[in-house]
Amino acid sequence: MIRLYNTLTRKKEDFQTLEPGLVKMYVCGVTVYNDAHVGHAMSALVFDIVRRYLEYRGYKVKHVMNFTDVDDKIINRANQLGIPPLELSNKYIADYRQNLLDLNILPATATPQVSKTMPDIIKFIEGLIERGYAYPAPNGDVYFRVTHDEDYGRLSARKLDDMQAGARIEIEEQKEHPMDFALWKAAKPGEISWASPWGQGRPGWHIECSAMNLVELGEQIDIHGGGNDLIFPHHENEIAQTESYTGKEFARYWMHNGMLQLGGEKMSKSLGNIISIKEFISKREADVMRMLVLNGSYRAPLIFNDETLDAAEKGLERLKSALRPATAQGAESAAEAAAALPAAIETVKKAFTDAMDDDFNSAGALGQLFDFVRAINTARDAGATAAQLQPAQDTLRELTGVFGLRLAEKTSTGDADKFIDLLLEVRAEMRQQKQWAMSDLIRDRLKALGVTVEDSKNGATWRWA
Repeated sequence: MIRLYNTLTRKKEDFQTLEPGLVKMYVCGVTVYNDAHVGHAMSALVFDIVRRYLEYRGYKVKHVMNFTDVDDKIINRANQLGIPPLELSNKYIADYRQNLLDLNILPATATPQVSKTMPDIIKFIEGLIERGYAYPAPNGDVYFRVTHDEDYGRLSARKLDDMQAGARIEIEEQKEHPMDFALWKAAKPGEISWASPWGQGRPGWHIECSAMNLVELGEQIDIHGGGNDLIFPHHENEIAQTESYTGKEFARYWMHNGMLQLGGEKMSKSLGNIISIKEFISKREADVMRMLVLNGSYRAPLIFNDETLDAAEKGLERLKSALRPATAQGAESAAEAAAALPAAIETVKKAFTDAMDDDFNSAGALGQLFDFVRAINTARDAGATAAQLQPAQDTLRELTGVFGLRLAEKTSTGDADKFIDLLLEVRAEMRQQKQWAMSDLIRDRLKALGVTVEDSKNGATWRWA
């Protein structure tokens, strides 16, 4: 039984879906006005891992991730560049889709855009007005009445009276209550806008996700996900809108990932401390970012620096080491180590599942894989054959595949391979002659070129680092 932490109840709960075998999961996507950064990648990777594991456990997952392509930031950036807002957002949507491919993130079942959901958003707002939960203001704005929602604040554990004490109404706002939030914003001169019963305008941020969710997944969903910076006000307001409109529980489970931190601070464009996904992939293997996420708890902050990335990279190479081919055609000493592999396969499969069933404990599951790698490497170094290693290596590929890891080895041209093989022959001769300094020099120079040399009692092997 899978158990996951529900932000709404603040405890782990047994995972039970609305429909047997089907998971409806909505994850808040990005606001597309600039290059996506590695903080966005963290959230996308977390829910990709969740989805992959749910599918591994036999569920069908309807995964919806939206694009916010209508927003103040988009409008301001487009005005600076002198281009239409939707031209800007469409460019960055295409870029982000490529980012997700580069990170080996499964394409979402649906990727709705705000600009393409406008009739549904307007219909949603009209329904809230009819039910008394929203009201149009004289200036063309439409606001949600938080006082009509008795449970408002339960996701973020905030009380309306406490929120009101710190709230203020801007001059141009015409609210009944300081905490009322905009469902529709009257158009300002020069802004992109759409026709509505309340005049030209565009939707507020929160109503967009509620409407797209309703269109793609229906009135109730199993999992709503996103970064923990969205708990308030975004997800709080989504609950208020959707449940006021449908009269039903919106999401059964609320999952929130921690923030990526650089130098102890949340990574964001406003702080100017961002590293784009494109920049990261130009310098490091995409699997390194995934390993960084897997190494921690998805609910905790994640430190992003050279030290944690190097550790993730070493862990990745450790997993790859178990997939190296056999170095011998069988030896008497290999029998015992090889005989232990079938039991190790059964052990790692159960331990992997037990860890992931416990609120997607990827770090615990990864630790089990590292123990399994040790068993595979012990058998290979003892002289196990390719046939003896294959079932265990296949199991490792299967389980790392659940994590979305590709474990790709770097490749080269055949001529380069032959030259490296020749160097290792020369190096082996030097070691026979105890010319250790020259032997180490060849190994170190090859390492600088991206080639890792590993010595064992069966001789030296090499691979692209």
